[in-house]
Amino acid sequence: MAQQENKVDLYRVGVIVFVALAVLTIIEFYAAEWNSVVLLFLMALAKGALIVHYYMNISRLWREESH
Repeated sequence: MAQQENKVDLYRVGVIVFVALAVLTIIEFYAAEWNSVVLLFLMALAKGALIVHYYMNISRLWREESH
């Protein structure tokens, strides 16, 4: 049962990250309309951090491996 709960938690986090990326993309669209280079840069950093951390699993580099 714990494994099923873990899968649900991972799915929930995946959906939250997806929604966050979608919201940031919408903000980027309006920032481009306002010609706000600083806001576009900040949105790119935020989206890059989410993608690298969640989808590329960069945080696993600093964990000990379990066999």
